[in-house]
Amino acid sequence: MAIRWLKYMSFFALISCTLAGNAQQEQTHIKQWSLKECLAYAQQHNITLNNLRLAKQSADQNLISAKASVLPDLNASASQNATHYGTAQGDAGKSINLNGSAGLNSSVTLFNGGTLRADIRQSQLATEMADLDVSEAGNDLYLQIIQAYTNIMLDKETIVYAQDLVQTSQAQTEQMDQQYKAGAAAKKDLIQLQAQLASDQYTLTSAKNAERQDKITLKQLLQLPVDSAFDIVKADTTFALAAIPSLHEVIQDAINKRPEIKNSLLNIENSKLDLKKAKAGYLPVISLNGGIGTNYNNGTNIGTFRQFDNNFYQQIGITATIPLFSRKVNQTNVAKYNIAIKQAELDLLNTKTILSQTVEKAYINTQNAYSQYDASAEQLNYNKEAYRIAGEELRVGSANTVEYIQQKNLYIQALQAYTQAKYSAMLSLNVFNFYKGDFLENQQ
Repeated sequence: MAIRWLKYMSFFALISCTLAGNAQQEQTHIKQWSLKECLAYAQQHNITLNNLRLAKQSADQNLISAKASVLPDLNASASQNATHYGTAQGDAGKSINLNGSAGLNSSVTLFNGGTLRADIRQSQLATEMADLDVSEAGNDLYLQIIQAYTNIMLDKETIVYAQDLVQTSQAQTEQMDQQYKAGAAAKKDLIQLQAQLASDQYTLTSAKNAERQDKITLKQLLQLPVDSAFDIVKADTTFALAAIPSLHEVIQDAINKRPEIKNSLLNIENSKLDLKKAKAGYLPVISLNGGIGTNYNNGTNIGTFRQFDNNFYQQIGITATIPLFSRKVNQTNVAKYNIAIKQAELDLLNTKTILSQTVEKAYINTQNAYSQYDASAEQLNYNKEAYRIAGEELRVGSANTVEYIQQKNLYIQALQAYTQAKYSAMLSLNVFNFYKGDFLENQQ
């Protein structure tokens, strides 16, 4: 029996080692993403951004079309007709007459009040604005990724200290169990430590679940398949309070660099071009046109090719279209685009106001996060020392289990508050620097 039992144990040990080796090998193949890699990957694969890039390509084609509108057009035409008719002589007098023509025609606009040039410039503005739309959507996506990535970093550190708490609770519970079996401790003390161990295990499980959920969120932002292996690089959990940039400086940098401000400025220029085109409606349109052609008819005695030569013609002319009365269309268009310019200017002012408020809010959040981080660090130091002392007192029997658990819970609360405050300060500073334009350049 002993030999058979050893064989079974050896078999199960072999299976366990194989599974552990496979799990370790699978873990090593999981790609670990840095924040910079996440941002770069999302920039290339996010569906929203790619849709906006396609819109930019469409705007590029409109620009090509607008530039080509100043060129003369060229059209070719050809016709062949057959006419069947009868005469008074009956069926024998019936005949078919063939005739045809061919020609080339071209026209070009010489003057239209600058409308064509305005169309070209508006198409250029449309391509620039489409490009800024991509940048603006990219900025929004970056902030979401920064938030999700920081949440995973917080989850990982929470898991680490939760594992330490579980290990400590397990050791204390085992020690108390030995004392209870030896008659040196009461059963209620053992039960209290077992309850604390269960609470610590619940905290650990919750932290692991939070990490899984936050990883899913980040994978969705990156457009990664749900079943793809994913993790972030082992982050540097140390954090030191850096100097907060000047609020005025960051607001000015944001106003000078942010795509939404540039978009609003281009929108004003676009509205002014609309006004210019509306005023051009009062002016004449002058165009140059010309053509060449020839024709033939088999009802004559002259040969077809001879007719092509004899009937060959060339034509050139200038056409002027002068607006005399447009039923107030031009007048109302001018008034509407004057209003549109004022609306665009108000939109720029509103965009600057919202951006300034957003930056100021990020500045205040950073200051508050710094203050909370300082306070939580001091609180953690005191509770950590008190928890250490309580553990020593419990070990030597000078403190009861209730007092120890109370102090441990205070330490856990302080540790959680400190961890939250640390990553909140880190995130707030990153967001604030993002508006300044320094964040992406500093990522590894």
